[in-house]
This record gives sequence, C-alpha cells and structure tokens, in this order.
Amino acid sequence: MKLPHNRSRIEAFSDGVFAFAATLLVVSVGTQAESSVLQVDWMVFLSFGVSFFALVGLWSVHYNFFRRTSYMDNWVIALNAILLFLILYYIFPIKSLINSWTGALQITADEFSSLFQLYSLGFLLIFACYALMYLRVYKKANNSNMTHLFYARHFGLFVLVALVSIVIAKLQLGLYYGLPGIVYVLLGPFCYFHASFFQKKTNAF
Repeated sequence: MKLPHNRSRIEAFSDGVFAFAATLLVVSVGTQAESSVLQVDWMVFLSFGVSFFALVGLWSVHYNFFRRTSYMDNWVIALNAILLFLILYYIFPIKSLINSWTGALQITADEFSSLFQLYSLGFLLIFACYALMYLRVYKKANNSNMTHLFYARHFGLFVLVALVSIVIAKLQLGLYYGLPGIVYVLLGPFCYFHASFFQKKTNAF
C-alpha cells in the first residue's frame, strides 16, 4: 500500500538545513587578532550580511513553493533534497565573491573568473530545482493551476541568465567591471515581460 507523504516533515527538515546553512555563515565570521568585540572586520561582516539575506531570499522562495501547493511525490522530494544540498554549497561562493569585491580577499583575474563561474553555477542549479519542482506540480497535481506553470517558466529565466553569466565569466569579458554579475540585472526586464506576456496569453492573474 502506498502511503501518503508527510509534507510537514519535509518542510521541517528543509528549515533545519536552512538553519544549518545560516549557522555555517555565522561561525565563519572572523574578528581581528586582538579578539575585541569592538574590532570586528566590517568587510567580513558585510559579506556575511549579504550572504545571510541571500539565504533568506532562497528560503522565502522555498517557503512560497510549499504555500502554493499541497502536492508531494518522490520526484519533488528528490528535487528538494538536491536543492538543500546546493544551498549548503552556494553560501560559500557568494561569501567569497563579496569578499573579493570589498578587498577582504585578494585573488587573480583567473581566480575571479572561476569564482564567478562557481557562483553562477550554484545560482543556475538552485533555480533549476525550483523550476523543475513547479513544473512537476503543474504536470502531476490534481489541483494544478497556471500559477505553477508561470513560476516554472519564471525561474527558468533565472537559469538562462545564470548561464549567460557563466559564459561571460568563462570568456573573462568585462571581468574588471564585474560584468558577469551585472548581467543579473537582466532578470528585472525579463521577468516583467514574461509576466506581461503570460497574463495576456492565459488571463491567469
């Protein structure tokens, strides 16, 4: 007999992984050699802050997925497990990337290129998981609606922009100006035009 999945346990486990990722960020924050609380390395603290709120943003996307559907199967569980693994991986490239911008981490152009590629690869894989989870729900859930299809395509755009960033970083185009990071600005107009097109086509919103 096939037993129904317990969604609350999956959400609880997921929240635990996000909390663990936040803990890893906290323990990696260093201070000056004098170990005075008044001598915090503010550049390292800044990278921690950016990384933490990026993590909160990813948690918010995850939280909203479970608000929008009650459907659960083994594929969704597997994609969620891969997503959580990637979350733990992702926090370190983004923290190192911020440190390189603030000067707290001195690296060469080749290392900077590799770091951008690593960051964008994590970004791509994370949002690919979100897109596939929404697509799975859209195709399989009895209560599926066009909102699930919208978010599958929406996060597919995130994957596309991350892929462009990887190519730019690999070719080291505009690396000095941070072009592989600036390209993420495209998410704004891409998502806006996709939402407008989707609304006209489906009248879902």
